[in-house]
Amino acid sequence: MATFKEFRNNVKPNWCPGCGDFSVQAAIQRAAANVGLEPESLAVISGIGCSGRISGYINAYGLHGIHGRALPIAQGVKLANRELTVIASGGDGDGFAIGMGHTVHAIRRNIDLTYIVMDNQIYGLTKGQTSPRSAEGFKTKSTPEGSIESTLSPLEIAMSAGATFIAQSFSSDLKQLTALIEAGLNHKGFSLINVFSPCVTFNKVNTYDWFKENIVNLDQFPDYDPSNRIAAMNKIMETNGMLTGLIYQNKERQSYESMIGGFQPEGLANQDLALSQEQFAKLVAEFK
Repeated sequence: MATFKEFRNNVKPNWCPGCGDFSVQAAIQRAAANVGLEPESLAVISGIGCSGRISGYINAYGLHGIHGRALPIAQGVKLANRELTVIASGGDGDGFAIGMGHTVHAIRRNIDLTYIVMDNQIYGLTKGQTSPRSAEGFKTKSTPEGSIESTLSPLEIAMSAGATFIAQSFSSDLKQLTALIEAGLNHKGFSLINVFSPCVTFNKVNTYDWFKENIVNLDQFPDYDPSNRIAAMNKIMETNGMLTGLIYQNKERQSYESMIGGFQPEGLANQDLALSQEQFAKLVAEFK
């Protein structure tokens, strides 16, 4: 069985010192080992942005995609090879701006993969512009007078779209984050894990200290039931989305790929796709 060290490679991350993404990378590596994965049984698909680089820093199959398109690629990988455990990753700009349409439809489709969003509430790679997760009044290079747009709530959107697994964590809480990623990997369906991952270079408002002061940990509520959809939505709104822990899980709904008829359960990767001369001729004839 692989240890978390076997999910390391020799590529040194070029994130800024103190970036929350370091902890997310470590949590993924630890969680992958804890659930019994091997490097060759894991695929990490990422988008664009500082966080999008994570696919190159983990010893597993990896693909660094294009902006906002990590989820279509990840879904294709999972459908083609059901034996792979698939993680998609990116930042709040990647997943909740240009990629938001893909995010919503991946949630409702419920393909068995885990989507980890590193939410720093700013565009870091392009040197500090307002993102969909930035608060009203947030001043950046793109909004020097302060943002006049309301903050997008990914947790409320995920609930409304029919998510079967929603969790949120903080990058400095490595123990909780690792446990939530483990739970997401074990969930049979689409798992959304949003992670508060501070940008120490460009976001001087939503700092580590700010998050520590404002986060509400669901561990404070021993009677909280993550299977209660209404209670989960109420708790999200009560805390203005500033809660951490397993927020909602529906174990009853089947994953997308498990309901597809006419396909072998192992996916395309292990099917014999060779065509006979007769099959080839029939296929060509259909396009004449």
